[in-house]
Amino acid sequence: MNTQPQIWLAVGSQHLYGPETLEQVAANARQVADGLARGLPPGMVVEVRPVLTTAEAIAAFCREANADPRCIGVAAWMHTFSPSRMWIAGLTTLAKPLVHLHTQFLRDIPFAAIDMDYMNLHQAAHGDREFGHICARLDLRRKVIVGHWQQPEFVGRWTAWARAAAAWHDWQNGPIARFGDNMRNVAVTEGDKTSAQIQFGFCVNGYGVGLLARYVDETPEADVRALLDQYLGDYAVAPELAPGGPRHESLREAAKIEAGLRRFLGEGGFKAFTTTFEDLHGLRQLPGLAVQRLMAEGYGFGAEGDWKTAALVRALKVMAQGLPGGSSFMEDYTYHLDPQGMMVLGAHMLEVCPTLAGGRPSLEIHPLAIGGKDDPCRLVFDAAAGRALNVALIDLGDRFRLLVNEVKLLEPAERLPKLPVARALWRPQPDLPTSAAAWIYAGGPHHTCLTTSLTMEHIEDFAEIAGVELVKIDAKTTDLWAFRQSLRWSTASFSH
Repeated sequence: MNTQPQIWLAVGSQHLYGPETLEQVAANARQVADGLARGLPPGMVVEVRPVLTTAEAIAAFCREANADPRCIGVAAWMHTFSPSRMWIAGLTTLAKPLVHLHTQFLRDIPFAAIDMDYMNLHQAAHGDREFGHICARLDLRRKVIVGHWQQPEFVGRWTAWARAAAAWHDWQNGPIARFGDNMRNVAVTEGDKTSAQIQFGFCVNGYGVGLLARYVDETPEADVRALLDQYLGDYAVAPELAPGGPRHESLREAAKIEAGLRRFLGEGGFKAFTTTFEDLHGLRQLPGLAVQRLMAEGYGFGAEGDWKTAALVRALKVMAQGLPGGSSFMEDYTYHLDPQGMMVLGAHMLEVCPTLAGGRPSLEIHPLAIGGKDDPCRLVFDAAAGRALNVALIDLGDRFRLLVNEVKLLEPAERLPKLPVARALWRPQPDLPTSAAAWIYAGGPHHTCLTTSLTMEHIEDFAEIAGVELVKIDAKTTDLWAFRQSLRWSTASFSH
Protein backbone atom coordinates (compact mmCIF):
# COMPACT_ATOMS: atom_id res chain seq x y z
CA MET A 1 0.00 0.00 0.00
CA ASN A 2 1.29 3.46 -0.93
CA THR A 3 1.80 5.38 2.30
CA GLN A 4 3.09 8.63 0.75
CA PRO A 5 1.21 11.78 1.78
CA GLN A 6 -1.36 12.58 -0.89
CA ILE A 7 -3.28 15.65 -1.99
CA TRP A 8 -6.48 14.54 -3.69
CA LEU A 9 -7.47 16.46 -6.81
CA ALA A 10 -11.26 16.87 -7.00
CA VAL A 11 -12.29 17.90 -10.53
CA GLY A 12 -15.86 19.05 -10.91
CA SER A 13 -18.11 18.74 -13.96
CA GLN A 14 -21.59 17.45 -14.85
CA HIS A 15 -23.20 14.98 -17.27
CA LEU A 16 -24.71 17.74 -19.42
CA TYR A 17 -21.75 17.78 -21.83
CA GLY A 18 -21.66 14.09 -22.75
CA PRO A 19 -19.11 11.30 -22.29
CA GLU A 20 -16.50 12.62 -24.74
CA THR A 21 -16.16 15.90 -22.87
CA LEU A 22 -15.91 14.09 -19.52
CA GLU A 23 -13.21 11.82 -20.89
CA GLN A 24 -11.26 14.88 -22.00
CA VAL A 25 -11.77 16.49 -18.58
CA ALA A 26 -10.31 13.38 -16.93
CA ALA A 27 -7.33 13.30 -19.30
CA ASN A 28 -6.62 16.99 -18.72
CA ALA A 29 -6.90 16.52 -14.96
CA ARG A 30 -4.17 13.86 -15.08
CA GLN A 31 -1.84 16.29 -16.85
CA VAL A 32 -2.59 19.05 -14.37
CA ALA A 33 -1.96 16.67 -11.46
CA ASP A 34 1.38 15.59 -12.92
CA GLY A 35 2.39 19.22 -13.32
CA LEU A 36 1.34 20.20 -9.80
CA ALA A 37 3.15 17.20 -8.31
CA ARG A 38 6.49 18.44 -9.63
CA GLY A 39 6.32 21.43 -7.29
CA LEU A 40 5.60 19.48 -4.12
CA PRO A 41 7.98 18.72 -1.23
CA PRO A 42 9.84 15.40 -1.32
CA GLY A 43 7.65 12.34 -0.83
CA MET A 44 4.30 14.04 -1.50
CA VAL A 45 2.06 13.13 -4.45
CA VAL A 46 -1.11 14.36 -6.16
CA GLU A 47 -3.79 11.68 -6.40
CA VAL A 48 -6.29 12.22 -9.24
CA ARG A 49 -9.78 11.04 -8.37
CA PRO A 50 -12.56 10.27 -10.88
CA VAL A 51 -14.32 13.36 -12.25
CA LEU A 52 -17.12 14.37 -9.88
CA THR A 53 -20.47 14.85 -11.57
CA THR A 54 -23.15 14.02 -8.96
CA ALA A 55 -23.94 14.94 -5.38
CA GLU A 56 -23.64 11.28 -4.36
CA ALA A 57 -20.15 10.95 -5.87
CA ILE A 58 -19.01 14.19 -4.23
CA ALA A 59 -20.28 13.13 -0.80
CA ALA A 60 -18.57 9.76 -1.16
CA PHE A 61 -15.34 11.46 -2.21
CA CYS A 62 -15.35 13.68 0.88
CA ARG A 63 -16.08 10.75 3.20
CA GLU A 64 -13.24 8.78 1.65
CA ALA A 65 -10.84 11.72 1.95
CA ASN A 66 -11.70 12.11 5.63
CA ALA A 67 -11.13 8.42 6.32
CA ASP A 68 -7.89 7.92 4.39
CA PRO A 69 -4.84 8.71 6.56
CA ARG A 70 -2.74 9.28 3.44
CA CYS A 71 -4.89 12.22 2.33
CA ILE A 72 -3.49 15.43 3.80
CA GLY A 73 -5.68 17.81 1.83
CA VAL A 74 -8.08 18.32 -1.08
CA ALA A 75 -7.52 20.49 -4.16
CA ALA A 76 -10.75 21.43 -5.97
CA TRP A 77 -10.94 22.58 -9.59
CA MET A 78 -14.08 23.07 -11.67
CA HIS A 79 -12.83 22.23 -15.18
CA THR A 80 -16.32 22.83 -16.51
CA PHE A 81 -19.42 24.16 -14.84
CA SER A 82 -20.41 22.05 -11.81
CA PRO A 83 -23.67 23.14 -10.13
CA SER A 84 -22.61 23.85 -6.60
CA ARG A 85 -25.68 22.57 -4.77
CA MET A 86 -24.27 19.14 -5.64
CA TRP A 87 -21.29 19.97 -3.41
CA ILE A 88 -23.18 20.92 -0.25
CA ALA A 89 -23.52 17.45 1.30
CA GLY A 90 -19.85 16.67 0.71
CA LEU A 91 -18.31 20.00 1.67
CA THR A 92 -20.26 20.21 4.93
CA THR A 93 -18.55 16.98 6.04
CA LEU A 94 -15.05 17.59 4.62
CA ALA A 95 -12.50 17.66 7.45
CA LYS A 96 -9.30 17.92 5.39
CA PRO A 97 -7.63 21.20 4.34
CA LEU A 98 -9.08 22.65 1.14
CA VAL A 99 -7.44 24.64 -1.65
CA HIS A 100 -9.45 25.98 -4.58
CA LEU A 101 -7.49 26.07 -7.84
CA HIS A 102 -9.02 28.71 -10.13
CA THR A 103 -7.25 27.74 -13.33
CA GLN A 104 -7.97 26.26 -16.76
CA PHE A 105 -6.24 23.61 -18.80
CA LEU A 106 -5.04 25.78 -21.70
CA ARG A 107 -3.52 29.14 -20.87
CA ASP A 108 -4.48 31.23 -23.93
CA ILE A 109 -7.66 31.72 -25.91
CA PRO A 110 -7.17 30.28 -29.43
CA PHE A 111 -8.79 33.30 -31.05
CA ALA A 112 -8.76 31.97 -34.63
CA ALA A 113 -10.02 28.51 -33.76
CA ILE A 114 -12.23 28.95 -30.73
CA ASP A 115 -15.63 27.28 -31.02
CA MET A 116 -18.39 26.07 -28.71
CA ASP A 117 -16.63 22.76 -28.07
CA TYR A 118 -13.71 24.73 -26.63
CA MET A 119 -16.09 26.93 -24.66
CA ASN A 120 -17.94 23.95 -23.18
CA LEU A 121 -14.66 22.39 -22.04
CA HIS A 122 -12.91 25.48 -20.64
CA GLN A 123 -15.51 26.84 -18.24
CA ALA A 124 -13.51 27.41 -15.07
CA ALA A 125 -14.07 31.16 -15.41
CA HIS A 126 -17.64 30.68 -14.24
CA GLY A 127 -17.52 27.10 -12.93
CA ASP A 128 -15.05 28.07 -10.20
CA ARG A 129 -17.11 31.13 -9.32
CA GLU A 130 -20.10 28.86 -8.75
CA PHE A 131 -17.95 26.65 -6.53
CA GLY A 132 -16.48 29.66 -4.73
CA HIS A 133 -19.97 30.94 -3.97
CA ILE A 134 -21.00 27.77 -2.18
CA CYS A 135 -17.72 27.71 -0.22
CA ALA A 136 -18.42 31.26 0.94
CA ARG A 137 -22.05 30.39 1.71
CA LEU A 138 -20.81 27.46 3.83
CA ASP A 139 -18.13 29.66 5.42
CA LEU A 140 -15.38 27.17 4.58
CA ARG A 141 -11.75 27.83 5.38
CA ARG A 142 -9.77 27.51 2.17
CA LYS A 143 -7.13 29.10 -0.04
CA VAL A 144 -7.98 30.36 -3.53
CA ILE A 145 -5.17 30.34 -6.12
CA VAL A 146 -5.76 32.10 -9.45
CA GLY A 147 -3.71 31.75 -12.64
CA HIS A 148 -2.45 29.11 -15.03
CA TRP A 149 -1.32 25.90 -13.38
CA GLN A 150 2.07 25.97 -15.12
CA GLN A 151 3.00 29.53 -14.15
CA PRO A 152 5.71 29.86 -11.46
CA GLU A 153 3.60 32.23 -9.35
CA PHE A 154 0.72 29.75 -9.30
CA VAL A 155 3.00 26.82 -8.50
CA GLY A 156 4.65 28.80 -5.69
CA ARG A 157 1.33 29.58 -4.02
CA TRP A 158 0.18 25.98 -4.48
CA THR A 159 3.37 24.62 -2.95
CA ALA A 160 3.11 26.95 0.04
CA TRP A 161 -0.37 25.60 0.77
CA ALA A 162 0.78 22.00 0.34
CA ARG A 163 3.56 22.55 2.88
CA ALA A 164 1.09 24.07 5.34
CA ALA A 165 -1.27 21.12 4.82
CA ALA A 166 1.59 18.71 5.52
CA ALA A 167 2.39 20.48 8.79
CA TRP A 168 -1.26 20.39 9.83
CA HIS A 169 -1.44 16.69 9.02
CA ASP A 170 1.68 16.10 11.10
CA TRP A 171 0.09 17.83 14.09
CA GLN A 172 -2.88 15.44 14.18
CA ASN A 173 -2.37 13.09 17.13
CA GLY A 174 1.27 14.14 17.22
CA PRO A 175 2.58 13.37 20.72
CA ILE A 176 4.77 15.92 22.52
CA ALA A 177 6.82 14.86 25.55
CA ARG A 178 7.08 17.34 28.39
CA PHE A 179 9.96 16.49 30.74
CA GLY A 180 9.14 18.14 34.03
CA ASP A 181 6.68 20.99 34.28
CA ASN A 182 6.53 24.64 33.38
CA MET A 183 9.13 27.09 34.66
CA ARG A 184 7.78 28.23 38.01
CA ASN A 185 5.60 31.35 38.09
CA VAL A 186 5.91 31.96 34.33
CA ALA A 187 2.63 32.69 32.53
CA VAL A 188 3.31 32.80 28.80
CA THR A 189 4.78 29.29 28.48
CA GLU A 190 1.73 27.76 30.19
CA GLY A 191 -1.62 27.17 28.53
CA ASP A 192 -4.58 24.87 28.10
CA LYS A 193 -3.26 21.63 26.63
CA THR A 194 -6.73 20.15 26.27
CA SER A 195 -7.98 23.14 24.28
CA ALA A 196 -4.89 22.90 22.10
CA GLN A 197 -5.57 19.23 21.39
CA ILE A 198 -9.19 19.99 20.51
CA GLN A 199 -8.24 22.74 18.06
CA PHE A 200 -4.88 21.58 16.71
CA GLY A 201 -4.76 17.81 17.16
CA PHE A 202 -1.42 17.39 18.93
CA CYS A 203 -1.33 15.99 22.46
CA VAL A 204 1.05 17.01 25.26
CA ASN A 205 1.94 14.46 27.94
CA GLY A 206 4.21 14.87 30.94
CA TYR A 207 7.04 12.52 31.94
CA GLY A 208 9.29 12.51 34.97
CA VAL A 209 12.87 13.50 34.26
CA GLY A 210 13.95 10.48 36.28
CA LEU A 211 12.49 8.26 33.57
CA LEU A 212 14.63 10.00 30.95
CA ALA A 213 17.63 9.70 33.26
CA ARG A 214 17.14 5.94 33.29
CA TYR A 215 17.29 5.87 29.50
CA VAL A 216 20.48 7.94 29.68
CA ASP A 217 22.09 5.66 32.26
CA GLU A 218 21.29 2.59 30.15
CA THR A 219 22.92 3.97 27.00
CA PRO A 220 25.20 1.35 25.40
CA GLU A 221 28.86 2.29 25.06
CA ALA A 222 28.69 1.70 21.31
CA ASP A 223 26.06 4.42 20.97
CA VAL A 224 28.25 6.87 22.89
CA ARG A 225 31.25 6.15 20.70
CA ALA A 226 29.19 6.56 17.52
CA LEU A 227 27.96 9.98 18.62
CA LEU A 228 31.44 11.10 19.65
CA ASP A 229 32.66 10.24 16.16
CA GLN A 230 29.86 12.34 14.69
CA TYR A 231 30.72 15.29 16.92
CA LEU A 232 34.39 15.17 15.91
CA GLY A 233 33.46 15.04 12.23
CA ASP A 234 30.69 17.63 12.16
CA TYR A 235 31.93 20.40 14.45
CA ALA A 236 34.99 22.32 15.48
CA VAL A 237 35.43 20.61 18.83
CA ALA A 238 37.11 22.61 21.58
CA PRO A 239 40.45 21.01 22.58
CA GLU A 240 39.37 20.41 26.17
CA LEU A 241 36.44 18.30 24.91
CA ALA A 242 38.45 16.25 22.42
CA PRO A 243 39.62 12.72 23.31
CA GLY A 244 42.37 13.04 25.88
CA GLY A 245 41.25 16.54 26.84
CA PRO A 246 40.50 17.47 30.46
CA ARG A 247 36.74 17.89 29.80
CA HIS A 248 36.21 14.94 27.46
CA GLU A 249 34.12 13.15 30.07
CA SER A 250 31.61 16.01 29.88
CA LEU A 251 31.26 15.43 26.15
CA ARG A 252 30.74 11.72 26.79
CA GLU A 253 27.97 12.64 29.22
CA ALA A 254 26.38 14.91 26.59
CA ALA A 255 26.50 11.99 24.15
CA LYS A 256 24.79 9.71 26.69
CA ILE A 257 22.04 12.30 27.16
CA GLU A 258 21.54 12.56 23.41
CA ALA A 259 21.44 8.79 22.94
CA GLY A 260 18.99 8.30 25.83
CA LEU A 261 16.77 11.14 24.67
CA ARG A 262 16.75 9.79 21.12
CA ARG A 263 15.72 6.35 22.30
CA PHE A 264 12.95 7.72 24.53
CA LEU A 265 11.53 9.94 21.78
CA GLY A 266 11.83 7.23 19.14
CA GLU A 267 10.11 4.54 21.19
CA GLY A 268 7.21 6.87 21.97
CA GLY A 269 6.88 8.25 18.44
CA PHE A 270 7.24 11.78 19.80
CA LYS A 271 7.54 14.71 17.40
CA ALA A 272 8.53 17.40 19.88
CA PHE A 273 9.58 17.79 23.50
CA THR A 274 10.31 20.27 26.26
CA THR A 275 12.77 20.48 29.13
CA THR A 276 13.29 22.85 32.04
CA PHE A 277 16.43 23.74 33.96
CA GLU A 278 14.36 23.65 37.16
CA ASP A 279 13.79 19.91 36.88
CA LEU A 280 16.93 17.93 36.02
CA HIS A 281 16.58 15.06 38.50
CA GLY A 282 19.07 12.36 37.55
CA LEU A 283 20.73 14.29 34.71
CA ARG A 284 24.24 15.65 35.14
CA GLN A 285 23.83 18.42 32.54
CA LEU A 286 20.99 20.46 31.14
CA PRO A 287 20.47 18.96 27.66
CA GLY A 288 21.99 21.41 25.21
CA LEU A 289 23.90 19.68 22.47
CA ALA A 290 21.27 16.92 22.27
CA VAL A 291 18.45 19.44 21.87
CA GLN A 292 20.30 21.34 19.14
CA ARG A 293 21.03 18.21 17.15
CA LEU A 294 17.52 16.79 17.50
CA MET A 295 16.02 20.06 16.32
CA ALA A 296 18.31 19.95 13.29
CA GLU A 297 16.74 16.59 12.41
CA GLY A 298 13.18 17.92 12.59
CA TYR A 299 12.09 17.58 16.22
CA GLY A 300 10.22 20.48 17.79
CA PHE A 301 11.53 21.91 21.05
CA GLY A 302 10.53 24.38 23.72
CA ALA A 303 12.54 25.32 26.81
CA GLU A 304 11.15 25.70 30.32
CA GLY A 305 8.14 23.51 29.57
CA ASP A 306 7.00 25.64 26.61
CA TRP A 307 4.93 23.03 24.75
CA LYS A 308 3.26 25.57 22.43
CA THR A 309 6.61 26.65 20.98
CA ALA A 310 7.74 23.01 20.76
CA ALA A 311 4.67 22.21 18.66
CA LEU A 312 5.21 25.30 16.51
CA VAL A 313 8.88 24.52 15.87
CA ARG A 314 7.84 21.06 14.72
CA ALA A 315 5.17 22.46 12.38
CA LEU A 316 7.61 24.89 10.79
CA LYS A 317 10.21 22.14 10.43
CA VAL A 318 7.68 19.99 8.53
CA MET A 319 6.61 22.92 6.36
CA ALA A 320 10.22 23.70 5.46
CA GLN A 321 11.24 20.17 4.49
CA GLY A 322 13.77 20.34 1.65
CA LEU A 323 14.00 24.15 1.62
CA PRO A 324 17.24 26.05 2.26
CA GLY A 325 17.73 27.74 5.61
CA GLY A 326 16.50 26.57 8.98
CA SER A 327 14.03 26.94 11.83
CA SER A 328 14.77 27.06 15.54
CA PHE A 329 13.50 27.67 19.01
CA MET A 330 14.48 31.26 19.82
CA GLU A 331 14.18 33.97 22.46
CA ASP A 332 14.44 37.74 22.25
CA TYR A 333 17.29 38.18 24.73
CA THR A 334 18.69 41.71 24.72
CA TYR A 335 18.52 44.95 22.69
CA HIS A 336 20.91 47.24 20.86
CA LEU A 337 19.15 50.61 21.20
CA ASP A 338 21.48 52.83 19.20
CA PRO A 339 19.13 55.25 17.34
CA GLN A 340 21.26 54.77 14.22
CA GLY A 341 20.51 51.05 14.10
CA MET A 342 18.35 49.35 16.72
CA MET A 343 18.62 45.55 16.81
CA VAL A 344 17.62 42.47 18.79
CA LEU A 345 20.10 39.84 19.94
CA GLY A 346 18.31 36.52 20.09
CA ALA A 347 19.69 33.49 21.91
CA HIS A 348 18.92 31.10 24.73
CA MET A 349 20.85 29.30 27.42
CA LEU A 350 21.85 26.53 25.00
CA GLU A 351 19.11 25.53 22.63
CA VAL A 352 19.37 27.17 19.19
CA CYS A 353 19.21 24.92 16.13
CA PRO A 354 22.37 24.73 13.98
CA THR A 355 20.29 24.84 10.78
CA LEU A 356 20.51 28.64 11.25
CA ALA A 357 24.31 28.66 11.43
CA GLY A 358 26.25 30.85 9.02
CA GLY A 359 29.33 28.64 9.28
CA ARG A 360 30.61 25.52 10.95
CA PRO A 361 29.46 25.47 14.59
CA SER A 362 32.01 25.03 17.34
CA LEU A 363 31.35 22.49 20.08
CA GLU A 364 32.22 24.05 23.43
CA ILE A 365 31.66 23.71 27.16
CA HIS A 366 30.98 26.62 29.51
CA PRO A 367 29.41 27.19 32.92
CA LEU A 368 25.67 27.70 33.21
CA ALA A 369 24.73 30.03 36.03
CA ILE A 370 21.32 28.43 36.64
CA GLY A 371 20.15 24.86 37.12
CA GLY A 372 22.76 23.74 39.64
CA LYS A 373 24.25 21.02 37.42
CA ASP A 374 27.56 20.32 35.66
CA ASP A 375 28.72 22.61 32.88
CA PRO A 376 26.78 21.65 29.72
CA CYS A 377 28.14 21.15 26.21
CA ARG A 378 26.64 23.21 23.41
CA LEU A 379 27.13 24.34 19.80
CA VAL A 380 28.18 27.98 19.42
CA PHE A 381 27.64 29.93 16.18
CA ASP A 382 26.23 33.08 14.60
CA ALA A 383 23.07 32.78 12.49
CA ALA A 384 23.48 33.48 8.79
CA ALA A 385 22.30 36.87 7.52
CA GLY A 386 19.11 37.12 5.48
CA ARG A 387 15.36 37.56 5.74
CA ALA A 388 13.48 35.62 8.42
CA LEU A 389 10.26 35.34 10.37
CA ASN A 390 9.77 35.23 14.12
CA VAL A 391 6.61 33.23 14.85
CA ALA A 392 4.81 32.57 18.14
CA LEU A 393 1.76 30.61 19.29
CA ILE A 394 -0.12 32.23 22.18
CA ASP A 395 -2.86 30.96 24.48
CA LEU A 396 -5.13 33.93 25.28
CA GLY A 397 -7.52 31.94 27.45
CA ASP A 398 -10.55 31.90 25.15
CA ARG A 399 -8.58 31.28 21.94
CA PHE A 400 -5.14 30.84 20.43
CA ARG A 401 -3.30 33.41 18.36
CA LEU A 402 -0.45 33.10 15.89
CA LEU A 403 1.82 36.13 15.90
CA VAL A 404 4.51 36.71 13.29
CA ASN A 405 7.10 39.44 12.76
CA GLU A 406 9.21 39.87 9.64
CA VAL A 407 12.86 40.44 10.53
CA LYS A 408 16.22 40.85 8.80
CA LEU A 409 19.06 38.76 10.20
CA LEU A 410 22.34 40.64 10.30
CA GLU A 411 26.02 39.81 10.49
CA PRO A 412 27.37 41.02 13.85
CA ALA A 413 29.48 44.12 13.36
CA GLU A 414 31.86 42.81 15.99
CA ARG A 415 32.81 39.41 17.33
CA LEU A 416 31.17 38.09 20.52
CA PRO A 417 34.07 36.19 22.10
CA LYS A 418 32.62 36.08 25.61
CA LEU A 419 29.08 35.00 24.71
CA PRO A 420 29.22 31.19 24.76
CA VAL A 421 25.89 30.42 23.09
CA ALA A 422 24.43 30.24 19.60
CA ARG A 423 22.86 33.57 18.69
CA ALA A 424 21.06 35.57 16.03
CA LEU A 425 21.12 39.32 15.48
CA TRP A 426 18.19 40.90 13.69
CA ARG A 427 16.40 44.11 12.83
CA PRO A 428 12.64 43.65 13.18
CA GLN A 429 10.27 45.20 10.67
CA PRO A 430 9.28 47.99 10.43
CA ASP A 431 11.63 49.00 13.25
CA LEU A 432 12.37 47.88 16.79
CA PRO A 433 10.21 50.37 18.73
CA THR A 434 7.14 49.79 16.58
CA SER A 435 7.51 46.02 16.29
CA ALA A 436 8.22 45.54 20.00
CA ALA A 437 5.23 47.65 21.00
CA ALA A 438 2.99 45.79 18.57
CA TRP A 439 4.30 42.44 19.83
CA ILE A 440 3.57 43.42 23.41
CA TYR A 441 0.11 44.79 22.58
CA ALA A 442 -0.65 41.44 20.90
CA GLY A 443 0.42 39.49 24.01
CA GLY A 444 3.43 38.00 22.27
CA PRO A 445 5.72 35.68 24.27
CA HIS A 446 9.47 35.82 24.71
CA HIS A 447 9.85 32.34 23.15
CA THR A 448 9.43 32.07 19.39
CA CYS A 449 10.34 30.02 16.37
CA LEU A 450 12.78 31.83 14.09
CA THR A 451 12.70 30.56 10.51
CA THR A 452 14.78 31.51 7.50
CA SER A 453 13.15 28.86 5.28
CA LEU A 454 9.53 30.01 5.17
CA THR A 455 7.62 33.04 3.92
CA MET A 456 4.64 34.88 5.30
CA GLU A 457 2.42 32.98 2.85
CA HIS A 458 3.31 29.66 4.49
CA ILE A 459 2.23 31.03 7.88
CA GLU A 460 -0.94 32.56 6.44
CA ASP A 461 -1.92 29.25 4.84
CA PHE A 462 -1.22 27.33 8.03
CA ALA A 463 -3.29 29.75 10.12
CA GLU A 464 -6.19 29.45 7.68
CA ILE A 465 -6.08 25.64 7.78
CA ALA A 466 -5.88 25.66 11.58
CA GLY A 467 -8.66 28.21 11.95
CA VAL A 468 -6.47 30.25 14.28
CA GLU A 469 -6.22 34.02 14.54
CA LEU A 470 -3.14 35.42 12.76
CA VAL A 471 -1.58 38.77 13.63
CA LYS A 472 1.19 40.08 11.38
CA ILE A 473 3.87 42.67 12.10
CA ASP A 474 5.77 43.67 8.97
CA ALA A 475 7.07 46.65 7.02
CA LYS A 476 3.50 47.93 6.62
CA THR A 477 2.88 48.02 10.40
CA THR A 478 3.64 51.71 10.84
CA ASP A 479 0.54 52.95 12.67
CA LEU A 480 0.27 51.49 16.16
CA TRP A 481 -3.19 52.94 16.71
CA ALA A 482 -4.46 51.17 13.60
CA PHE A 483 -2.68 48.00 14.73
CA ARG A 484 -4.40 48.13 18.13
CA GLN A 485 -7.74 48.67 16.42
CA SER A 486 -7.11 45.61 14.23
CA LEU A 487 -6.44 43.59 17.41
CA ARG A 488 -9.82 44.66 18.76
CA TRP A 489 -11.57 43.64 15.53
CA SER A 490 -9.69 40.35 15.49
CA THR A 491 -10.60 39.68 19.12
CA ALA A 492 -14.26 40.29 18.36
CA SER A 493 -14.06 37.92 15.41
CA PHE A 494 -12.23 35.03 17.07
CA SER A 495 -13.45 35.17 20.68
CA HIS A 496 -15.86 32.40 21.63
